Amino acid sequence: MSVHEQVAAARQTAYRLAVSSATRRNDVLLAMASLLASERETVLAANERDAHAAREGGLAGPLYKRLVLSDSKLDTMVESLRSVVALPDPLGEQVVARELDDGLLLTQVRVPIGVIGVIFESRPDALVQIASLGIKSGNAVILKGGSEARETNRALHALFARAIGETAPELVGALQLVETREEIGAVLELDEEIDLMIPRGSNELVRYIQQHTRIPVLGHADGICHLYVDAAADEAMAVALAKDSKTQYPAVCNAIETLLVHASVSGMLPAIVASMPEVEFRGCERTRSVVECAPADEDDWRTEYNDLVLSVKIVDSLDEAVAHINRYGSHHTDAIVTHSREAAERFLREVDSSSVLWNASTRFADGFRYGLGAEVGISTGKIHARGPVGLAGLTTTQYRVTGAGHLVADYAEGRRSFTHRELP
Repeated sequence: MSVHEQVAAARQTAYRLAVSSATRRNDVLLAMASLLASERETVLAANERDAHAAREGGLAGPLYKRLVLSDSKLDTMVESLRSVVALPDPLGEQVVARELDDGLLLTQVRVPIGVIGVIFESRPDALVQIASLGIKSGNAVILKGGSEARETNRALHALFARAIGETAPELVGALQLVETREEIGAVLELDEEIDLMIPRGSNELVRYIQQHTRIPVLGHADGICHLYVDAAADEAMAVALAKDSKTQYPAVCNAIETLLVHASVSGMLPAIVASMPEVEFRGCERTRSVVECAPADEDDWRTEYNDLVLSVKIVDSLDEAVAHINRYGSHHTDAIVTHSREAAERFLREVDSSSVLWNASTRFADGFRYGLGAEVGISTGKIHARGPVGLAGLTTTQYRVTGAGHLVADYAEGRRSFTHRELP
């Protein structure tokens, strides 16, 4: 089947998916969860083939870490599927209910976007998140994973296809897998068939997609995240949050890349550095006068390492910290450590990022942890959806007006008037 035929099949299935019952869509996801649990050895074997090829090919460390699956990661994928099932059905949810006049009712309800293309690198677990949210939100999905995860993606897609075929055969075609660069080039040209593109991956991938399609693109180009240790921070908390934000999983977009420390508490730096012996620290001149580390330059403030590297800067004020984040950050996720409510509220209000946190690890910025079930990605833009994109982010709205023969002429000529009364 050609890419054009795959996308055409997805478009036709999307119409059926949009009007399918929540029970039908949930049944598909429950079947997938059961298959993933029972067929884990098949998936792990496919992943080991990918991992072996990646080792032989010298795949970069951060990408390799994202590629490799384990029993615990598979358990998380199964849990994620079941958590999406437990979420309320977003379709048909009323956003607005308004009486325009006696007998004339306006509602605004959530409906699927239609056909969504998602391009992702390295992380095969992303396929499960994306597919589950697509099905639950009533959208057909064109899936393009990285070549480094080809075998794993094929195995996971085959399980989803089997789950759909066994539980809702009328929805076969809702998930389409494309694999080659040539195929994705063809996909990017189909702006009349695909409603939204979501790239998940490197800065280069996201910018390439943005520059080579007329399809609307939802995504983030970088994950340059910060933790700011304020003058009123508790040292033990600062050490723990810095360590978790950096080392819990350094290869992901919500791990911090820069640590900002108020000059008055720079004495905390030796304890922070000592808590992360595996991390390479790069510091400004003032930082290097407190702890021994490599020098940081202008490029470090703009770099997403996705690795065990952390740049450090000492600042003289909250204003300076906020200015640094808004200048060098990617508007993704930034956090403050402080006991000062006033400082925290200023930080939350003034930092222009999709997620801002107070006394919590930046690693919380995640669809599953936010209770969204899963996410298709994190958007740093401000149009349509921002932050972790879950079910609501994969819907749009439709206005529906119900009347009883109402005529605009009656209002234009003064015979009737609007009430515009909000309803529960």
